[in-house]
Amino acid sequence: MSAVEHILRDVFHLDTFREGQKEVIDNVLAHQDVLAVLPTGTGKSLCYELPSLLLPGHTLIVSPLLSLMDDQVSRLKQRDKSVVALNSLLDYDSRRYILSHLSEYKYIFISPETMAQKGIRQRLKQLPVSLLVVDEAHCISQWGFDFRPDYLQLKELKQELDHPVTLALTATATERVRQDIGEQLFGGDGFHLVQKSVNRPNIAYAVTKTDDKIAFITQFLEAHPVPGIVYFTSRKMTEQVSEKVRQLTNRRAAYYHGGLNSQERTKIQQQFLAGQLDVLCATSAFGMGVDKSDIRFVIHYHLPDSLESYLQESGRAGRDGGQSLSVILYNQGDEMIHRRMMQESYQEKKPCYFLGKSRRSKNKGIMTY
Repeated sequence: MSAVEHILRDVFHLDTFREGQKEVIDNVLAHQDVLAVLPTGTGKSLCYELPSLLLPGHTLIVSPLLSLMDDQVSRLKQRDKSVVALNSLLDYDSRRYILSHLSEYKYIFISPETMAQKGIRQRLKQLPVSLLVVDEAHCISQWGFDFRPDYLQLKELKQELDHPVTLALTATATERVRQDIGEQLFGGDGFHLVQKSVNRPNIAYAVTKTDDKIAFITQFLEAHPVPGIVYFTSRKMTEQVSEKVRQLTNRRAAYYHGGLNSQERTKIQQQFLAGQLDVLCATSAFGMGVDKSDIRFVIHYHLPDSLESYLQESGRAGRDGGQSLSVILYNQGDEMIHRRMMQESYQEKKPCYFLGKSRRSKNKGIMTY
């Protein structure tokens, strides 16, 4: 049994790797840069946690969301105490202490905004970083659905850290986004691509035409298992529909959007993760990196902006392997709006008009994108 297999069994208490994990880990340990496009629920964190135990220096993980980072740090601390997060939530004293003791931590999580600060970069340069991990790597691409300008500094950071092995992780990336990640992070070549199908056989995909979406949702909630997420493009509609759900059903509902302050957002997310809510009405502000395995459905009240965002959001269902459902609701007005959007941005296909008109299975239509 190899050292990797021993660690998998003795440290992580797992018998086998999921698809793609072993290939990523082997390449990282061979000092090969990797871009890994792996579907949600496949255990991407193992791809850096395990090889880090066989590498001599520090592992620096760039993570875009504070809530996601907090969840990752908390989970990793259950096994390894040498974990720390550098982000805007730290007060002055905590930040000063962490920076002065940074060499004591094996895993260092950092937000892209904090990474961009000159003083932080100077401190990181003093450390022997063996592995640089870029989580949610699609954020580096201007063609992606969640572009973060601070991610563009990663190439410069790699140079400052003396070119550590770099692992870029994402669940969804079109060919154009993959090319952009490769160019921005790896100079266009010299990296190994690990890409597995985003197909999730346990998720059934449906597109439903209805003139009364609220009636559909309330009837759906009476007949289907919970919990679930309903996505909207309008903040106002998250509030209105969550109120309707509470009035018309026995389901516990709340809303989540970027207009809430950080304390309110954190509270609602914790309630959802703890099973205290049945339905969360949310904009795209909710979801990246959410680690809740038993989500049984994802409904899109409005048509998603892109197939990438749709796959990210629908992929939050069924991470435990249980049967789950992804439903897109649309009416004639949605079709007209989305057809115009497609005409204005034909290079990046808008998914839902295509899916709604397709006579093929929804899964097959999505996978051929």
